[in-house]
Amino acid sequence: MNIPFYIVDVFAEKKYAGNQLAVFLGADALSAEEMQKIALEINFAESTFIIKLESENSVAEIRIFTPEHEMKFAGHPIIGTSWVLMNKIFENQPEKIALSVPIGKIPVHQSGDLVWLQAAQPEFLDTFLADDFLAFSNLTTADFDDQFPIQEVSTGSAFIIVPIKNKKALEHLILDKVKMNEWLHAHCKTSHRALYFYCLEEAKLISRMLCIENNQLIEDAATGSASTCLQAFLLKYHSSEIQIVNHQGDFINRSSRIYFDGKLTENHFDIKIGGKTQFIAKGEWEV
Repeated sequence: MNIPFYIVDVFAEKKYAGNQLAVFLGADALSAEEMQKIALEINFAESTFIIKLESENSVAEIRIFTPEHEMKFAGHPIIGTSWVLMNKIFENQPEKIALSVPIGKIPVHQSGDLVWLQAAQPEFLDTFLADDFLAFSNLTTADFDDQFPIQEVSTGSAFIIVPIKNKKALEHLILDKVKMNEWLHAHCKTSHRALYFYCLEEAKLISRMLCIENNQLIEDAATGSASTCLQAFLLKYHSSEIQIVNHQGDFINRSSRIYFDGKLTENHFDIKIGGKTQFIAKGEWEV
């Protein structure tokens, strides 16, 4: 059996930047085990599998896999898969579609060359002390931006948001994999354990996402789900309205740009992230 697939770069202003994504069509015949093996074989941060397609309603159901596990929600796979559907699959090229993932339906729309998703309402979980990070990083107490808490936030996938004072500390960040992994397992409320460091320096937002996967310390080039958590965090603690571009991936030569457009009104979070997608390749995968 052969199934078609597409490769795109997501949150990328040009080709060979942003975060890579493989999108597999006609995946309803695949088992979860087969999807996981394919995701490991292609070894991108995530791969998506379209298991149901309703062209007449502009709706699709997808499953998202990292090389190690399935995700309930992830931003760059939803943005990239939606771009493929709207520009390569759906004949009427709709500007609005809905993607069903394990946490529910995600509304998506395309405006110009940007694809936007609407995130779910956030959960604000535990807060942590900066001193916790001194044991598994090269950061000092002075490197943390103490205007903001350190807090685990989820919009479907959870991330610990870590505010850093400046770009220099963010750029030269070093983490001890073993000690970091022990701390994450001891403190994270969910099975998805990751750190999202950011700084706001001279109104420029810069971020880095790091996690442990397949016993390796991994840095992600662009993390849409973490960006929705960070946007919620900034709406709660920084400003009730935000329009800004999140710069991620610059320190690993995969420059990514994630557009924020958010508003907090009477405890309701209107969280939208957007990005550009670059078409790279298409082919057939032999299962």
